[in-house]
Amino acid sequence: MAKKPHGPEPHGPDPIVTAALALAAEKGWRGLALADIAERAKVPLTEVIEHFGSKSAILAAYSHRIDLRMLDGGTESGESPRDRLFDLIMRRFDAMADDRRALRAILRQAADDPWALLCGGGRFLKSMALTLEAAGISSSGLRGLAMIQGVSTVYLYAFKTFLDDDSADHARTMAALDKALRRAEDVSSLIWRRRAPPQTATPPDLR
Repeated sequence: MAKKPHGPEPHGPDPIVTAALALAAEKGWRGLALADIAERAKVPLTEVIEHFGSKSAILAAYSHRIDLRMLDGGTESGESPRDRLFDLIMRRFDAMADDRRALRAILRQAADDPWALLCGGGRFLKSMALTLEAAGISSSGLRGLAMIQGVSTVYLYAFKTFLDDDSADHARTMAALDKALRRAEDVSSLIWRRRAPPQTATPPDLR
């Protein structure tokens, strides 16, 4: 019988992401080291390095976590794609509600780090593509690229309000999102005006 390896069992990446967000809220993001995150997560630094080679990779994992939580509730087959988008984006905001302080710190300090913004931009667009797919709107081809750009603009407009919306019902955020969606419809006649067929398959993994 093979002997079990000595040492603690690996904890997985999720506690590391949680620790990073907690420290960002407390101390900011720019000066945060991976060793600090390992200490907060109570894992060896080698485990942090094994899962994440950088803080940007931790943020990408956080974005993926939010993607999964957004998809967890499924979608209503009778809703229009526009209404699905509203529900899915609000679900993203609900999943991030407890992390607003950390997100404000990260965004404020990452603005001085072009490399972090460059790395994060690609992951953000993947999340927006996944949001479209979950709403029954294709993100493929040239039209899909235009749709990704459109939903990104809508999302970022509402996100600015979300960051400062501490109300329990997120009323200001919902109003901003509804306004942005209506404006997008008026400007570009996006295809989420039309009713999409019910989804029977899980949206593709766009990681």
